[in-house]
Amino acid sequence: MAISLQGPRLELRGSFLSIVASLGLIAGPAPTFAHHAFAAEYDGEQPLDLAGVVTKARWVNPHSWLYFDVKAADGSITNWGVELGAPNALSGKGLQKTDLQPGAEVHVKGYRAKNGGPFGYAVTIALHDGRTFQTGGAQDVPQPPGSAQK
Repeated sequence: MAISLQGPRLELRGSFLSIVASLGLIAGPAPTFAHHAFAAEYDGEQPLDLAGVVTKARWVNPHSWLYFDVKAADGSITNWGVELGAPNALSGKGLQKTDLQPGAEVHVKGYRAKNGGPFGYAVTIALHDGRTFQTGGAQDVPQPPGSAQK
């Protein structure tokens, strides 16, 4: 609180500003801790079970992304993008960016995005060498039937 030589009115104003500034410091960081819920973007009623070839992996915070080409029965190819957990969480489970180099074969299980595009949320990724990793980090993600966790 500032010392005032002009009377109590100025001192009260200084106290009020100190309180407002303090509340701003307390409330300000709250949005940085906020996180979207799985259900806000993805549909738990639309499971994905896709196999394809990696085109790109983005190891970025707060969520990594994997892009891979999926070949349909008619020969057409669709590039899918799936959200993964944070890079540190993936590394902690043993999955490295080097495991997802372009050309690597992957089998992804998860859930489709609500926007209807070729996007989803990956719960597990199985690599060609047989290793399977849990890749999702949201607390409210349902587990696909028969999915293995690691």
